Amino acid sequence: MPAALPDILGDLVSVNHRLTRVAARAARGTESPALWRTLSVLLSSGPIRLGDLAERSRVSQPTATKLVGSLVDRGWVERAGDPDDARASLIASTPAGVAALIAWRTELVAALLPYFADLPIDDVGTLERAVAILRDRVEVGERMAAPHRVTPPDRMAAPPRPASEPR
Repeated sequence: MPAALPDILGDLVSVNHRLTRVAARAARGTESPALWRTLSVLLSSGPIRLGDLAERSRVSQPTATKLVGSLVDRGWVERAGDPDDARASLIASTPAGVAALIAWRTELVAALLPYFADLPIDDVGTLERAVAILRDRVEVGERMAAPHRVTPPDRMAAPPRPASEPR
């Protein structure tokens, strides 16, 4: 008998966190996970205000301010005026930031490949289907959580997969 959905979701979150840590450790990443999370949020959300970025990145606003400053210094994000409020600014990823994030994700994939290289083709197909289901559910959840925010269609798509990333 299959496990109950709440148990499966709990296991999924736990295993996902473990997998992320294993991948980062195997890739020998030196950057803060908050940095990559912040770039990922910007890629999926498009330009957003600092407070929204802090909330979505799960950091305090002062931490988000420091992260954004560091990312601006690297040329990975930029600040622009908010057309809806002249007192506020929007934070957006730059092409260099997107490239850095894709490079990091490529490193993570390369680090994880040895853990999954011997999977039977049916299991690879199961993982592919699971990713599609999860991506769909997360996008639905994000839209429900922020119905007032319209995400540009070009920001909704996942970043291009590196050639080395399995499909």
